[in-house]
Amino acid sequence: MDNKEINQGRRRFLTLATAGAGGVAAVGVAAPFLASWFPSEKAKAAGAPIEVDISKIEAGQLMTVEWQGKPIWVLNRTEAQQKSIPAQDGEMADPSSDVDHQPEYCKNELRSIKDNIFVVIGICTHLGCSPTFRPDVAPADLGASWQGGFFCPCHGSKFDLAGRVFKGVPAPTNLIVPPYKYLTDATILVGDDK
Repeated sequence: MDNKEINQGRRRFLTLATAGAGGVAAVGVAAPFLASWFPSEKAKAAGAPIEVDISKIEAGQLMTVEWQGKPIWVLNRTEAQQKSIPAQDGEMADPSSDVDHQPEYCKNELRSIKDNIFVVIGICTHLGCSPTFRPDVAPADLGASWQGGFFCPCHGSKFDLAGRVFKGVPAPTNLIVPPYKYLTDATILVGDDK
């Protein structure tokens, strides 16, 4: 064998070895990059629908759960609270819920599937604060017409027990009702209504 044949063999070997190592390195770099394009299991779970057991919520009580990183309020309204809602129509900015902030099946007087159970995203439509639940009737700081509801202390926005916004407050629209459905009489699924 002469040196020319040996050098050609070495060259081919080195070329193939270098190409192979480069290919392995490229796959090693690309795999995590491509994996970053797909959401993690934690991210998938954050947007997934959640089941809520409403069997233990007593009349007049509010329960808070989290869905998609947002507080979801589930309120079991008393009969008196349900009756107070239509009586305040004249003081609401959008009493008929014309702005599309609820699924079609909740576009009714009480903005809910069942009269007593109210489900809403607990974020003020003004600047994204979280209002407080004020079920008390007519406290002096909220005005004589107050029949209970949600009050945002940041800028004074007020919402009734159906999440409808009062006239003359900073919040421009009613609170948002998420998609939801009943799985049983005691369980709702928030985030899916199919």
